[in-house]
Amino acid sequence: MKKIKVAVVGTGFIGPAHIEALRRLPNIEVLGLCEANIDLAREKADALGIERAYIFEDLLLDSEIECVHICTPNFLHYSQSKAVLLAGKHVVCEKPLATKIEDAEELVKLAAETGLVNAVHFNLRYYPLVRQMRTMREKGDLGEIYSIMGSYLQDWLFYQTDYNWRLEPDKSGDSRAIADIGSHLLDVTEYITGMKITEVMADFNTVHKTRLKPLKAIETYSGKMLEPSDYQEVPINTEDHASVLLRFDNGAKGSVTVSQVSAGRKNRLNLEISGSVANFEWCSEKPNEMWVGKRETANQQLMKDPSLFYPEAQSLVSFPGGHNEGFPDTSKQLFKEVYAAVVAGKQPENPTYPTFADGLRELLICERIIESHRKQAWVTV
Repeated sequence: MKKIKVAVVGTGFIGPAHIEALRRLPNIEVLGLCEANIDLAREKADALGIERAYIFEDLLLDSEIECVHICTPNFLHYSQSKAVLLAGKHVVCEKPLATKIEDAEELVKLAAETGLVNAVHFNLRYYPLVRQMRTMREKGDLGEIYSIMGSYLQDWLFYQTDYNWRLEPDKSGDSRAIADIGSHLLDVTEYITGMKITEVMADFNTVHKTRLKPLKAIETYSGKMLEPSDYQEVPINTEDHASVLLRFDNGAKGSVTVSQVSAGRKNRLNLEISGSVANFEWCSEKPNEMWVGKRETANQQLMKDPSLFYPEAQSLVSFPGGHNEGFPDTSKQLFKEVYAAVVAGKQPENPTYPTFADGLRELLICERIIESHRKQAWVTV
């Protein structure tokens, strides 16, 4: 079997998650790791058992590397994805695709011109029950959609002493909670329902107006605490919490809440979709079960089990019923579809995976949500 040689750029929380998922695919070899300086790259590559270490410019020159995964802070996604495409390599980029709409538009155009495989890591689509809900909706099991209620709650920024580069607009963009976790929620909502968001009304809240920035490095989600002298107080101007009303192209209404300061909620995406036939509810902290609400009969609890799924959703299931699958499996399943396209050598006409165009779509929605909050008015997407 010919191995596809891959490199990953970035070694924070998500870079190693990509590496672990890639290593579970039999035709992939993670050959290289890239960081801002070569000493750090070599240290991280050795720790992760990766042969080659690069700075970004040298990575682009390695002719053996066919595909590059961009897992760096948001402000680097546009320039690095563009450089990878211009170097003739396929690219998988973390979300958001860019911090500016015009940059994302340029990437979509460049990707189309090159024909190279391009994907955005909206991996939450790849929970088996998310695909099953989409398929059930397509087959009429949900009926006409009336309303949607969604939330994505975390607590990793609950304390004033919690800090990360995502709190700095020059690195993450003008939005935080919406752009970071809200983009996943909005992507999954449109993916399952097949509907498009047409108008938004948003209200943001910054709970911690200032935060204590550590003067020493700590890792995302680490929960590590430093001494008081190790912090510097800095102002915060991106949202900890946001509420958004939604209007959809079929006339349905919706509301979503995102928060990174909800104590006890570690990483909880919850979505409830009300239709004329049934109600669907699914929660990412209990990803192997979904609730089906009925009026005229008993409610149902569908467990993840390939024998109970529609064929269209069975491809995302690796283990029998009762053998739980979770967050690490979502990236593996996404990459499985992406690398089928890499083997073919070009972007398919109708990709099954999220592409740069999907990344542009979510950036557009997030930008309109930011605009709505600033105007305190309904804004058209």
